[in-house]
Amino acid sequence: MDRFLQGRTALVTGSTSGIGLAIAQALAAAGARVAVNGLGTPEQIASALASVAATGSEARHFAADLRRADEIGTLLDAVQAWGAIDVLVNCAGIQHAAPLAEQPAQKWDDIIALNLSAAFHTMQQTLPGMAERGYGRVVNIASVHGLVASKNKAPYVASKFGIVGLSKVAALEYASAGSRDSGGVTVNCVCPGWVETPLIEPQIQAHRNGGSREDGVRALLEEKQPSLRMSLPEDIASMVVWLCRREAHNVTAAALPMDGGWTAQ
Repeated sequence: MDRFLQGRTALVTGSTSGIGLAIAQALAAAGARVAVNGLGTPEQIASALASVAATGSEARHFAADLRRADEIGTLLDAVQAWGAIDVLVNCAGIQHAAPLAEQPAQKWDDIIALNLSAAFHTMQQTLPGMAERGYGRVVNIASVHGLVASKNKAPYVASKFGIVGLSKVAALEYASAGSRDSGGVTVNCVCPGWVETPLIEPQIQAHRNGGSREDGVRALLEEKQPSLRMSLPEDIASMVVWLCRREAHNVTAAALPMDGGWTAQ
């Protein structure tokens, strides 16, 4: 693989599993040293780090409760001491499905803090340095729910619409930083629809109705995602890596759906 990120440092939040881990692995394969952040047992974290380092790049885990601004500051100081952050991917996120009237207030606070406020704090503290160096990439993993709504997901949808708007503002403020040769500074969102992760396997099985697993996937997706197939975490990661390329210098302020046509309806 083209190791065009050799010598650069990336921070990927929520990267001990799932989509975040796939992104960390892909950025490392492109040459970046990767700061891994996320929850898990010591064994899970060690396994995630090993899989990232297996690409031939350095990887290190940095712990923080991303709901707390002070811990985010400590996290960023530690990563920046290791290497100036050139690529920031905000992937950490949670959700809680319940009708609006039944959403616990604490769930609202936690979801907004982790999904939205944490990205504000990481961007605020890394974008100025990116601008000084003439190259930087912020990729916020939003969701199809940053573009359209669904019932019973008020805090999650609010957080994802919020991060799309936040990203557009930051993109505009830093659009003129750097140059075509240096790569510039861009801020974008990737907005996945259904993504195949272990968390949704029970839903697939529940929709099989005696058929194959693929029948279960198609039945699960038919209401929302016209392609009737899910993305893989690796697909999301490939988009993130492409956005980091120098030739993507003019792709900024975009909210890129990877949703099989969901938001076209």
